[in-house]
Amino acid sequence: MSKPIWDTFLTERDRQVFEASGYGALQGFGQRPAILVIDVNYNFCGDRPEPILESIKRWRNSCGAEAWEGVAAIRKLIDAGRDKGLPILYTTGARREDDWDSGSWAWKNSRSAERVRPKAVGQADGNTIIPDIAPGPDDLVVYKQKPSAFHGTNLLSWLMLLGADSLIVTGTSTSGCVRATVLDAFSYNLRTSVVEEGCFDRSQASHAINLCDMHAKYADVVRLEASLAFIRALPAGLFPNLPGRARQG
Repeated sequence: MSKPIWDTFLTERDRQVFEASGYGALQGFGQRPAILVIDVNYNFCGDRPEPILESIKRWRNSCGAEAWEGVAAIRKLIDAGRDKGLPILYTTGARREDDWDSGSWAWKNSRSAERVRPKAVGQADGNTIIPDIAPGPDDLVVYKQKPSAFHGTNLLSWLMLLGADSLIVTGTSTSGCVRATVLDAFSYNLRTSVVEEGCFDRSQASHAINLCDMHAKYADVVRLEASLAFIRALPAGLFPNLPGRARQG
C-alpha cells in the first residue's frame, strides 16, 4: 500500500509519536452520508487549468492546475452519489458589492478587494461553482462568509432535516475551509471522511500536513476509489426527502 501524501513531511519522531499515541485510528464511513463540496468555484480554481503562478496573477485564491484535478475527482464522486440518491451539498462565498462584510478576510491579504469575472461565462462571477460539477435540482447550496461551512449557515439544520449522520468532504482549501468545516463536523459528532484526491490547496505542504492532522484526530482521509466503492455498496432510497423530490410524494 502506498504511503500517505503527508509521510514525506514527517520526521521519524513524528511517526513514532503517532504510532505510540493511538491517533489515526479508522472510524469508518457513516450509514447515511451526505457529500459536501466546499468552495469549488472560479475564485479557487481559476477559469481554466494552468500553473498556479500564472493563475494567481488574475485569481488571487487560485489553487492552479491541481484544482482541476480535484474537480475531475469530485465529478466522479458526485456522479456516484447521485446514482444512489445521496444528498449533495455545495458551499460558495457570498459578499456585498461594497465588500463591507468581508470583515476579517481583509486583514490578512493585500488583494482582498479584487473582484474578477471569468471570461465568456455570462453572468458568472468568482463565487460561481465550476460548471463541470454544477449543482442539480436535488442539490443544496450553502452560502457562507467564513471558513467553516457551518458558521452562520443552514448546513447543520439541513443535515438534520435530511437525516444524514455523516459527511464525505471534498473541496478547497484543505488547510482553510475544508479543515474548518471538518473540525466543526467533528464537534457536532458527525462521522466525517475527507477524499484526498478531491481536496486541494495553494500550498503543497499545507495540503499534506492538514490532511495528516485531520486524519490523526478529526476524520478519515480516504482515497477516491474507496469512497466510490462505499457509495456504490449503499442501499438505494436512503434519502426520499431530497429537495427536488420533496413535493413529488
